[in-house]
Amino acid sequence: MTNSVKSSSDAPSPRPGDTYVQSFARGLQVIRSFSAQAPRQTLSEVAERANLTRAGARRILLTLQQLGYVESDGKHFRLTPRMLDLGFSYLSSMPIWDLAEPEVEALVSRVKESSSIAVLDGTEIVYVMRVPTHKIMKISLGIGSRLPAYCTSLGRVLLSDLEDDEIVTRLESAPRTALTRHTTTDTPTLLKRIQQVRKQGWCLSNQELEEGLISVAAPLRGANGRVTAAINVSGQANRTDAKTMQEQILPALLETAQTVSRLLRQKGG
Repeated sequence: MTNSVKSSSDAPSPRPGDTYVQSFARGLQVIRSFSAQAPRQTLSEVAERANLTRAGARRILLTLQQLGYVESDGKHFRLTPRMLDLGFSYLSSMPIWDLAEPEVEALVSRVKESSSIAVLDGTEIVYVMRVPTHKIMKISLGIGSRLPAYCTSLGRVLLSDLEDDEIVTRLESAPRTALTRHTTTDTPTLLKRIQQVRKQGWCLSNQELEEGLISVAAPLRGANGRVTAAINVSGQANRTDAKTMQEQILPALLETAQTVSRLLRQKGG
């Protein structure tokens, strides 16, 4: 899997109404038009990717430029680091990150494998914390990176907290590509596997996202008992096979997940 991680999800566009500010929504479309594949764009490219007129895209880009979120060399536009303020507002509003970081670092030190925390956004997972050890993936992951939920251990844990009909709706609302020869894509089988995740309280994904990548994930639960996020440990299948992952790494992961969940409940998160 050599393609870059998507920068945004293809969420359906709500119909304008009394509670829907269309100009604001169009501004978000312009922001989401930038990605790893299109970090610098002309006005015409932004308009095409955001499905806007050139005039509409121009007004939004110039507004963002005046606010410091976009810069231009006269022909191309690109996002500025100030855009990170928007993501930081989300991260700083959630108590989980400060609570979890030392626990995740201790887990990585203990198992000598990478660990991440992600949340669910539609049909995708969004990484909100990552403590790597070795580079084990062809794609580069960091905070804000997105991956499909259906073929990742983190995603299946997060989906398992939903009702079955909602799981099916989400699975069928986005393409499900066989990323490797091991990837499960059909809805009935995926639903059964997610139901099993719900029952056992953890998920192991063996080379479904990328050849050679294996991971195991567990839920992080907040004060209301619902899954707030998910935490995983990932490694190379030729070094840590499924049996080793389940017998040696899963217990440490579950212990960390329970500790972070307890801290969340104490914090009221």
